[in-house]
Amino acid sequence: MEWRCAGLGWPDGKPVLRWDGGRRSVLAYGRDIGFRAVGERRCVGARGNPCPLRAVVPGSATQARCPECARLDRAFSVAADGVPDDPRTYRVYLAWFGAGVVKVGITAEERGAGRLLEQGAVAFCWLGRGPLMAARRTEELLRAALGVPDRVPYARKRALRGALPAWPERQKELAELHERAVALGGWAEALERVPFDAVDHAGAFGLDDRGGPAATGGVVRELVDGGAVAGRLVAAAGPDLHLEVAGGGVLVVDTRVLVGWELASADAGAGVTVPVRAVEGVGGGAEQDGLF
Repeated sequence: MEWRCAGLGWPDGKPVLRWDGGRRSVLAYGRDIGFRAVGERRCVGARGNPCPLRAVVPGSATQARCPECARLDRAFSVAADGVPDDPRTYRVYLAWFGAGVVKVGITAEERGAGRLLEQGAVAFCWLGRGPLMAARRTEELLRAALGVPDRVPYARKRALRGALPAWPERQKELAELHERAVALGGWAEALERVPFDAVDHAGAFGLDDRGGPAATGGVVRELVDGGAVAGRLVAAAGPDLHLEVAGGGVLVVDTRVLVGWELASADAGAGVTVPVRAVEGVGGGAEQDGLF
């Protein structure tokens, strides 16, 4: 049976590796995990449809799609305003990644905090709720008025995650921005303001109140056929797994580069035999265990 990786998810606020066919491997902090890449990395298709060519995609790409499937996926993306008539209720949020680093965004209300967990937001709060295009217009207004972006690079998030201000400071920063946001004029009339209630994800990510563990061992930038990664899972955030590896360093595995690979189990002694790069800003279906 082939175990082809479909990425990291956060159902019920817990990290889970997903596999083609709907299988899942629940990941537990403090547990050893290991895998070895097999064969070639294949396109995952678009919008639930397999790639008709099963195209090979580059090992270092953070999106495991061939150009044609990537275009199709983008064409029906909410982020690209590909479905402006989406009837669902949307929420506007503030996502906090570190001191002074906050972004504004939108997500379908039915997804709850799932989008925030996937982005690696250490803390967040809701701002408003309503129809998609009202949420989108208000998002743009708030981004300009508050001077916050709609994207934060993953390298920046990783650098911040190793050392964080304590929860009261995180909460205070979000509260001040929330107050400024809801006081602004120009909100779309159809969008309802949501009272302030900060949510902390440090526990879900396996971080202590001050963050960490710092990714001193670098980040896996791609897999190669036969390449292995093994270590003890000590934290996770967004698409990142933080593994304590031989020698005591902490390595980040960006699971976006796992997607599309067939992975076989590897024991704890397999080590790390895939390309790794330094971390910027840092000192240098059914639930089953399956592969892990």
